[in-house]
Amino acid sequence: MINWNKADELREDIGVDDFGEIVEVFLQEVEEELATLIDKPVAELPASMHFLKGSALNLGFEDFAEKCRQGERAANQIEISALLSCYNASKKQFLEKYQLD
Repeated sequence: MINWNKADELREDIGVDDFGEIVEVFLQEVEEELATLIDKPVAELPASMHFLKGSALNLGFEDFAEKCRQGERAANQIEISALLSCYNASKKQFLEKYQLD
């Protein structure tokens, strides 16, 4: 679900304090974008999926990024509930491992 090597590498590269800030910004931006998906026209979904995919890969959210990649390729087949479920499960694991709120 999470590429822990990628996340650990980022944490080591930027430091624990900055890592917490990066995670906070990531979560905020991703959740804002996710909240808009239900009302977006299908034509706009690939751009949203591309943004979410890139953001997810930066922190190692591999399963979520893969769902976004699939949505980017087939926007009319996106299962938003499955996307949200994957994100929430990834977020929970991530925050627990790094003891972030």
